Amino acid sequence: MDNSSGVGVLDKAALVLSALESGPATLAGLVAATGLARPTAHRLAVALEHHRMVARDMQGRFILGPRLSELAAAAGEDRLLATAGPVLTHLRDVTGESAQLYRRQGDMRICVAAAERLSGLRDTVPVGSTLTMKAGSSAQILMAWEEPERLHRGLQGARFTATALSGVRRRGWAQSIGEREPGVASVSAPVRGPSNRVVAAVSVSGPIERLTRHPGRMHAQAIIDASQRLSEALRRTS
Repeated sequence: MDNSSGVGVLDKAALVLSALESGPATLAGLVAATGLARPTAHRLAVALEHHRMVARDMQGRFILGPRLSELAAAAGEDRLLATAGPVLTHLRDVTGESAQLYRRQGDMRICVAAAERLSGLRDTVPVGSTLTMKAGSSAQILMAWEEPERLHRGLQGARFTATALSGVRRRGWAQSIGEREPGVASVSAPVRGPSNRVVAAVSVSGPIERLTRHPGRMHAQAIIDASQRLSEALRRTS
């Protein structure tokens, strides 16, 4: 079967990515696997690296890059949203607080699903709201497992520290007290896709008066249960 699309540079880039599917490759390995001329293979691999579709391992070999995982995660967003409704509703009912699901979008995070508290004082984050990645427990979650360079860049100007994110990775959940907005506390946990990559953050939020200054003590277990239900649903439907 002819695999040519008629767009030569794309066909050659696809050859490079397909060659890396089986594991790390040196430039010589790429040349052997693709049949491309050495300068062409090098130029394409470096260009794909610029777009994060290719990366380097500790030995300097070419490997598939993080952007491919991000695109795969975005492709799974419909599955995530289909599952999110009942999970967030249950989380709201168990905790008595508003529940949200956030995904990272560039240097911001966006609320892609929510279940609002039915009465009383609420911390309303409408679906579609774009919030900062510099503060808040869900921002901590979406940042904590990032690749080192992106993590270092994201910490500049953030209300949380690298030490705090180390604690988030160890515990498996994050909390914030007045970090994003005065008087508001929240607790969040990671949702992981089939490759175990963090693709979203599930969160509950409300006034500090109800959640206290130690919201994790109250709601960490409920948040972890919700994040595991969402992660399992993504694995089942992948």
